[in-house]
Amino acid sequence: MFLLRSEGALGHHAGVTPGPTFARTAGWKRGYAVEQVEDFFAQARVSYETGGPRGGVSSRDVREVGFDLVRRGYDVQMVDAALDRMEDAFLRREQEVARGRLGADRAHAELSARAATLRPRLDRPDGDRFDRAEHGQPGYDPEEVDELCERIGAWLDGHPGLGHDDLRRAVFTTRRGDHGYAEHQVDAFIDRAVEVMASVSV
Repeated sequence: MFLLRSEGALGHHAGVTPGPTFARTAGWKRGYAVEQVEDFFAQARVSYETGGPRGGVSSRDVREVGFDLVRRGYDVQMVDAALDRMEDAFLRREQEVARGRLGADRAHAELSARAATLRPRLDRPDGDRFDRAEHGQPGYDPEEVDELCERIGAWLDGHPGLGHDDLRRAVFTTRRGDHGYAEHQVDAFIDRAVEVMASVSV
C-alpha cells in the first residue's frame, strides 16, 4: 500500500514511498490502470525531486491527469487522494519558485490577478453562469452549481468555510440538455478556482 497518511505524495522530501502501490479493486469493480498510474507517479517523482525540468510535471498536470478504468485496477479513491496531496506539494514548490523569482509582493499580486479572473462568471445571475448542455447531453444541476459559485464568491470576499478540497470533491446531480450546465465549462472553472484557492493556502 502506498503510505501517504504521514508522508504526503512525493517521496521522502514531500512524501513519496519508492514506487506507488495502491490497493487493487476486486471482482467486477473497476479501478485506474496500474501501469498508467505507476508511470505518472514515477514521472512526477523525478520532476519534483530534480526541481522540475522545463516541460516537466506541474500542479496543473497533476490536477488534469486521467487514467483508464479497468478491472483489477488501483482503487480510485486512494489514487485520487494521493493526487490531491501531490498537487498541493507541486503548488507549494511553484509558489516558492514564484516568490524567489518575483519577490513576495509581486507573486501575491499575480495570485490576486488570477483570483480576479473568477469574478466575471461569479457575478452573473443564477441560472446564467454557464452555457447549457447540448440537447440530450448530460450536464450539471444549475442550482447546485450556482450554490457552489456563491460559496466561492464568499471565499473571495474573505469569508471562511470553503476549502480547495471541497471543490475537488464537489459532485452535482445530472441534468440533461438545457436543464443542465455544460460540464466542460463548469469543470474548467472549478479547476481554476481550485488552483487559486490551493495557491493561497500553501
